[in-house]
Order: sequence, then structure tokens, then C-alpha cells
Amino acid sequence: MSTSDTPSVAPLRVAFIGGGNMARAILGGLLQAGWPAEALQVVEPFADTAEALRRDFNICVHAAASAALAEAQIVVWAVKPQLFQEAAAPCQAHISGALQLSVMAGLRSEAIARASGSARVVRCMPNTPALIGQGMTGLFASAAVTAAERDAAQALLATTGKTLWVEREELLDAVTAVSGSGPAYVFYLLEAMTEAGVAQGLSPEQAYALAQQTVVGAGALAQQSSEPAAVLRQRVTSKGGTTHAAITALDEAGVKASVVAALGAAGRRAQELGDEFGAVA
Repeated sequence: MSTSDTPSVAPLRVAFIGGGNMARAILGGLLQAGWPAEALQVVEPFADTAEALRRDFNICVHAAASAALAEAQIVVWAVKPQLFQEAAAPCQAHISGALQLSVMAGLRSEAIARASGSARVVRCMPNTPALIGQGMTGLFASAAVTAAERDAAQALLATTGKTLWVEREELLDAVTAVSGSGPAYVFYLLEAMTEAGVAQGLSPEQAYALAQQTVVGAGALAQQSSEPAAVLRQRVTSKGGTTHAAITALDEAGVKASVVAALGAAGRRAQELGDEFGAVA
């Protein structure tokens, strides 16, 4: 795996197939970064969603695929995986010359290449904090993708947060398990911390405020430190103290092993979805 600084690339013409939350996150990031609105277009068949895109971003939104897609140098696939085949069929005649950038979970590069007519595919696994510019996106490029196209793909996704390249496509299943689904684990912990605070006499609002800022602050501290998480944890775990009592209870309950098992289940499910979508693509 590798991470790298955001490359500087000239704004390219980008077409989005699908205008849902992840497309909105990328569009918003691109425009905020100075990408010209006239270089962006979206195919979005749902009228309400299309109108919201026009209103919020002042960009061109089409109700269906057309020859206008041939202008795009990058096509961003942002539809639900189960709708990909239906969405790709009318687009294929216009997009085979473009780099295909997929934010769809599960659909593998080979299936995207077959349906789009282009072997130049970059698969991305973002997560929901991308909506506020704090996302984490794993990327994989097929062999046909050039270095310049890798830079262009990274520049697009870097507008939503941090990026990380993996060298094998199957590692995107692990990315899905750790960061793609990861926000849900954090929210789950927030739920539990809030319930525990309420059980000890705090109001729900007080407990949630304490838990929320603790998660935010701990994450920021981890980002700014060069030390591993285990060392950071040990630094606030004095033997015989309150934190030690909590960590001991967690260890006795097998929480760490349960987390590892849970992420393993997520990774296996991501692989299964890839097999299912690959079979029908």
C-alpha cells in the first residue's frame, strides 16, 4: 500500500453517472478546489435529485445518457452496484475513450471494463466522511491506467479527504472492512459510550457531547502522533486507575477479538459481493 501527496493536474472534463451522496461529495470538493463548473456534467434520471444538483452546484445535469458524455475525459460511476448494468448500457457508445473511476462497492475492474468498453479503470472505496471533506479513500488502478491518469484520479478523490493506493485489487475488500464501513463502528462506539454515560446519571445530551468530542479529539491526537495506537492507549492507562479498569473489562469480554472478527466478516462480505456482481456483469 502507498499514500502520496495530492498531485497537481489541470482540470479535466468529468462526467458523473449518478448524482447521489458520494457524487455530491466529489462535486462539492472539486468546485471548492476551483474545478470549473463547465467541465462537469451528471447523468441523473431522478428529477428531484437532478434539480437539487443544478440548484446547489450550477452544473449541467442530463436526464439520460447522450453524446455529451463523449466530451468526458473521466467518467465517475456513482450508481448503486445492482443498477450498474442498466446504467452502463446507454453510456457505452460514448465513454470508451475515458478513464473509468468507480466508487461502487463490490464491482470489480473487469466487470466495469466490459460494460464501459474501457480497460482503464480506477476503483475507489471512499467512506461517508467524504461528505464533509474528511473522508478516507482506498484506490486501485488496473494495468492499463497511466501514471497521469492515476494522478488525475487521486486529484479528484483528494478533494474529499485523504487517499491511499493499494497494489492488488483484492485489498479493496480489506479497505472496505476497515475504512469503508469504519464510520459505522465509530458511531456504534458513540452509541455505547452515550448509553453508559446516561446509565451513570448524565443526560443524553451531556453524554453524547462528551463521547463525541472524545472520539474527535482522540482521532486528531492519533493523526498528529507518530506513535502506534497501542502506545497512545498505554499512555492513558495507569495501572490500577479508571482507564485500566475499563480496558481490563474490555479484554475480559474479548472486545478486541470481536472487533477483528467483525472486520473479517465485513471483508468476506465485500469479497462475496464482488463475486456476485462479477457473475452478472
